Amino acid sequence: MKIIIAKDYDEMSKIATEIVAEQILQKKDSILGLATGTTPLGLYKKLIELYKSGRISFKDVKTVNLDEYVGLKKDDKQSYDYFMRKNLFEHIDILPENTHLPNTEAKDLEKECKRYTKLLETLTPDIQILGIGSNGHIGFNEPGTSFDSHTHIVNLTQSTIKDNSRLFDSIDKVPTKAITMGMADIMKAKKILLLATGKNKANAIKNMIKGDISQDCPASSLNLHKNVTVIIDKDASSEL
Repeated sequence: MKIIIAKDYDEMSKIATEIVAEQILQKKDSILGLATGTTPLGLYKKLIELYKSGRISFKDVKTVNLDEYVGLKKDDKQSYDYFMRKNLFEHIDILPENTHLPNTEAKDLEKECKRYTKLLETLTPDIQILGIGSNGHIGFNEPGTSFDSHTHIVNLTQSTIKDNSRLFDSIDKVPTKAITMGMADIMKAKKILLLATGKNKANAIKNMIKGDISQDCPASSLNLHKNVTVIIDKDASSEL
């Protein structure tokens, strides 16, 4: 596990952008595993800038997203489908058919989980972007999730709902369920890039790096992966 401590959010985003851009330049049909939330917004903004300057193209790139809320339609402004379109996809030359998220509007969600797991067998990310929850979750794999898990429906913990409530009008409007890639799906990625900023993530970062490898901290499983880069700011590294 390679750990890079950036001075601030902007530097973290810049370093992450360089890594992702280099991947695309080396392999134009790269498969990117993408995350949502506020943490990767700087990365996505800088990737858009590189595209607009003509330095990279996403025409042959395919993407798979980690997760999606259950109970929100794709055009809901809080859905991850909407988030990805507005913050990345609509600003680059990626083909819509090459972007993939769990379909939580499916009538049979268990069947959809199996479909997405099968899809990930053919679309193994060259780089998987991850954030980390304050309780150590990655994707929406909450503490206690088996390291052998595949795409599944999850009941979100109160800490995760609280973390995500900043993006909603009130905590009562935050969905309580989601579909997420499983731990085994995430670990198949050829390279993993985890980003974190802020003191509220410092304890999770400490547990991931210095704690035991345990289902109590899902992110600790990344110590078992052969190619992980962790980019954090000074606040997120404050407990190391």
